[in-house]
Amino acid sequence: MRVAVLQFPGSNCDQDALYSLREDIAVGADYVWYESTSLTGFDAVFVPGGFSFGDYLRCGAMASRAPVMAEVERFADEGRPVIGVCNGFQILCEAGLLPGALLLNESQKFVCKVVHLRAENHVSLWTRGVDKFLEIPVAHGEGRFICDDDTLKLLEDTERIAFRYVDSKGEMTSESNPNGSTQNIAGVLNVRGNVLGLMPHPERATKALLGSTDGAQILKALTLVEAGL
Repeated sequence: MRVAVLQFPGSNCDQDALYSLREDIAVGADYVWYESTSLTGFDAVFVPGGFSFGDYLRCGAMASRAPVMAEVERFADEGRPVIGVCNGFQILCEAGLLPGALLLNESQKFVCKVVHLRAENHVSLWTRGVDKFLEIPVAHGEGRFICDDDTLKLLEDTERIAFRYVDSKGEMTSESNPNGSTQNIAGVLNVRGNVLGLMPHPERATKALLGSTDGAQILKALTLVEAGL
């Protein structure tokens, strides 16, 4: 398994992703610059967080049109693993690989804290290994997931809501929602379940030294793919 960690001007979570994958998940990972037109030799894609292109126009809008994104779309169409975290989630939505949009937090303030997540889907590539409530950090100013009513119903009916924000007991409450996302949605899947957009940062929760190893439950999906499971 070899994972492409994309880099855009303004990325700032690419190193977190690279080293968590290499050191804690034990899969190969290398940087790929946004101008690249080939992902030959890679098996999966990690679209990291940050402020790609300074968040000009809209968060993720310019990055979604970068040359490398044509290859990311090909990976998605072929059923290969693709994960977008924070700004990466915004990029995947802007690219049309995931539904909905990410807007300014309801508080209109940057949020940096540890949140609890509950997996709503237990059969997708990214969620089937999650067997408990997760503690994972968030750090974003525009993480409020929204979609229209028809899209929300479709996501619910097809089990494409991957994670929701919950309290420490696993209950969905307004207090546990850090940004005002529709129905406490923290992450969504594409139709095939191989593409995950997630606002919290699992790559920052793979070492006990950092306070939690719960993010590994999500990222270890890559080792299952490598093992053919």
